[in-house]
Amino acid sequence: MNTSTQALHADIPRQRWLRIIPPILIACIISYMDRVNIAFAMPGGMDEELGISATMAGLAGGIFFIGYLFLQVPGGKIAVHGSGKKFIGWSLVAWAVISVLTGLVTNQYQLLVLRFLLGVAEGGMLPVVLTMISNWFPDAERGRANAIVIMFVPIAGIITAPLSGWIITALDWRWLFIIEGLMSVVVLVLWAFTVYDRPQEARWITDAEKNYLVQTLAAEQQAIAGKEVKNASLSAVLSDKTMWQLIALNFFYQTGIYGYTLWLPTILKELTHTSIGQVGMLAILPYIGAIAGMFLFSTLSDRTGKRKLFVSLPLIGFALCMFLSVALKANTWLAYAALVGCGFFLQSAAGVFWTIPARLFSAEMAGGARGVINALGNLGGFCGPYAVGVLITLYSKDAGVYCLAISLALASLLALLLPAKCDAGAEPNPTVTPHKRAV
Repeated sequence: MNTSTQALHADIPRQRWLRIIPPILIACIISYMDRVNIAFAMPGGMDEELGISATMAGLAGGIFFIGYLFLQVPGGKIAVHGSGKKFIGWSLVAWAVISVLTGLVTNQYQLLVLRFLLGVAEGGMLPVVLTMISNWFPDAERGRANAIVIMFVPIAGIITAPLSGWIITALDWRWLFIIEGLMSVVVLVLWAFTVYDRPQEARWITDAEKNYLVQTLAAEQQAIAGKEVKNASLSAVLSDKTMWQLIALNFFYQTGIYGYTLWLPTILKELTHTSIGQVGMLAILPYIGAIAGMFLFSTLSDRTGKRKLFVSLPLIGFALCMFLSVALKANTWLAYAALVGCGFFLQSAAGVFWTIPARLFSAEMAGGARGVINALGNLGGFCGPYAVGVLITLYSKDAGVYCLAISLALASLLALLLPAKCDAGAEPNPTVTPHKRAV
């Protein structure tokens, strides 16, 4: 980029960072709070009251991701060809209803059904919001924009941990679901009045910013597609080898992420022998570390253009800290420090990872591709919690944690094996040729 081009881009307004990112981030935070509050409810009295074993707890935590499969691809396609704003709006209504009903369950089978339905209701969220981000942020900004949005995981963790501990201590685990469900209704109002799907639809955007976005994003798509593409075949995406590498990588990554997040309160309670309220406070620090990690690795990736490296490094760091949390368990505070280290690396690879589909596929394909990668990859969200629960039942908690470390190490290796064109400095050279893309 020459000096005159840099000067021109420096003069482009950046209202989109304040207008688009915050409401998307808040909606994602609410979805994640509804998803992981069961991690605190279980050791906070739910398991005892409903007679839930470790294996059943893992199943209840993981069955969410079976339901999560159903709206991944439709959600991505709706965001590309229709309105992601309306999709998320109706999703917020569903999250509210299901969360409140979860607070009223009387047995473990009702819980399983509602967790499955919550997965269905949340399934389209990530491909939808990532597609919306790709409509507002060019490739040079997309790593940071994705990282900020995906920061909903640590921010939700920072909020959920002490809030859940406090609600359970002051009231009980049922009120945890009811109160957090009602919060979705509040966010629905914010969402309805602030979010726009595309720059062309926003009333607040300046002509300079709108023209810059429309022209830059169109140029990026022409570079990827080589020509304008009116429609795209998902079967062409699924026939691509790199697509399956991304799915496998995401699967092993999500196994580690959700195995860690859904069992963290239980691990902390047994490690420190403290109350659920104190566990909630101890769980804050790993998520604070996650914010720092996400900023660091996404910034380094955007500056260098290296995507593969800055996906792989956080994953191997996560695996190492997971291993150390067990190896050092004789010393409570060293083991806790390792768990905080897990938090630092928890989502550090995610923002960088989600820049890759936009480099490999046209906009029409990228929405569906994100949905497939997220849907099949998030089966790891089922396998992680459930595997830990089974290994706890059959062997010990240590065996479950070691399983997660191995999964993360495999994800790191897969990241290194991705093709060079995934890096921002390389020519896109799309993996799906034009004649395959056209329907």
